[in-house]
Amino acid sequence: MSYNFSVENRFLKYVQIDTTADPNSESFPSSIKQKDLAKELYQELIDLGLDEVEMDEWGYVYATIPSNSESKNIPTICLCSHMDTAPDCSGTGVKPIVHRNYDGNPITLPDDNSQVITVERHSYLKSKIGDDIITASGTTLLGADDKAGIAIIMDFAQFLVQNPEVKHGKVRILFTPDEEVGRGVEKLDMKKVNADFGYTLDGGQLGDIEDETFSADAVKIVFNGISAHPGYAKNKMVNAIKLASELVGLLPKDRWSPETTSKREGFVHPVSIEGGLEKATVQFIIRDHETSKLAEYENELERLANRVIEHNPGATFTFEVSEQYRNMKEILKDVPFVTDYAVQAMEKVGITPNRAIIRGGTDGSRLSFMGLPCPNLFTGEMAIHSKHEFVSVQDMQKAVQTLVELIQIWEKHR
Repeated sequence: MSYNFSVENRFLKYVQIDTTADPNSESFPSSIKQKDLAKELYQELIDLGLDEVEMDEWGYVYATIPSNSESKNIPTICLCSHMDTAPDCSGTGVKPIVHRNYDGNPITLPDDNSQVITVERHSYLKSKIGDDIITASGTTLLGADDKAGIAIIMDFAQFLVQNPEVKHGKVRILFTPDEEVGRGVEKLDMKKVNADFGYTLDGGQLGDIEDETFSADAVKIVFNGISAHPGYAKNKMVNAIKLASELVGLLPKDRWSPETTSKREGFVHPVSIEGGLEKATVQFIIRDHETSKLAEYENELERLANRVIEHNPGATFTFEVSEQYRNMKEILKDVPFVTDYAVQAMEKVGITPNRAIIRGGTDGSRLSFMGLPCPNLFTGEMAIHSKHEFVSVQDMQKAVQTLVELIQIWEKHR
């Protein structure tokens, strides 16, 4: 494919726009600065001449690439990436650096020389020798998760505009806020999306295609203690902070946790603990690829909480479970061709497809259960949520090529 890719320049521009999500905010989007990127993308989509370009009050960006096929029966495909970056690491003042023709040596990041990216620590990097690698400067994450996906979709849109001989059906573009805090589709209007099938561009290694995720719940346990003056508290005070701490101390040390599990193993993960003498709250995320196992974890966790208050007379607790997302495989197993077409597209551009599972979720997890079956495709983003985050320019270009082939496969299989 002879084409002057724009994906690198777009990516370098997007990562410099701070879009860090705020997990403690109750607004939507959780940080208003996410709309700065939304406004930029809105204007770029208009400049490309796309149809139905819209940015709504919540910060979602929509656009349409109209069909140029004679067939009237081609499914509408939605391509989706998220605009926010993770709050785990600073996304303010990102300074991207392009390391041309990477030679395999350690990459020392200039703004913090203690941050060194090596092939020993990041084995995928060894396969990228000769590629152009983009990193941050050492004090922030890069934002490839998921601005690589955005840049890929935007470059794909540019390709179709510049190459009208490529026949395809209708394509809907969707950019979402707040994916990193689990709220990416919370305010989404599915009537506006108006598509039959979708793909998120939010995966990692070249060739990865993911059609199975965790199922996920959140659990909030609130311990209620008994307050008393500390000078006269004997046989009266029950300290809620200690109750919460005791629960965390009862969690298994050799299983259940992210640091002791891999592959298809699930976990129970305390993500925050806060409070005072009278009330303390512990927040958990519960994950497993088998949805039925979530209830098993939750029942055991509630048993442990009961164990804590059994020897603390007068103490009580509340136990609240909320659903976050479910394993997209439960939907995609009924439409296997959605994944199969992506595999075929990768093979057409010389990529070896790798069917992988996600130890996490994507917007596609929720979208699949909202009526838009939606597996996840690679972007090249690696070491995400960290100062070592990097992406290969060539991986992003291959993702653009994959989308071009994919949309043609959908046109032929109408």
